[in-house]
Amino acid sequence: MFYDIGERRVTKALHISRKYLTWVQNSVFEGEISVANLRRLKSELNEIIDQDSDSIIIYVLNSTKYTERQILGIEKNSRSNII
Repeated sequence: MFYDIGERRVTKALHISRKYLTWVQNSVFEGEISVANLRRLKSELNEIIDQDSDSIIIYVLNSTKYTERQILGIEKNSRSNII
C-alpha cells in the first residue's frame, strides 16, 4: 500500500496503516492481511482522507508465488526478527 496524503492527516494515516501492515518506508506499507482486516483498513482510511486531494493505492497480490522483493540502497525498516 502506498499513500500520498496531506500533511495534516499523514500521522493519522500512519497509525491506522501500522495496525494492519508493516511500515517499509515513507508512506509505503506491506504485509499479509485478511479480507476482513483489509475492509477495516480501507474504512478507517476513508474516514480521514480528503477525497479531493489525497490518494491511496493498494496492490492486492493473490499469491506470493510469483513475487520477489528487491532492495537498492538501505532498507529503512528491516523485517528481521530480534529475539
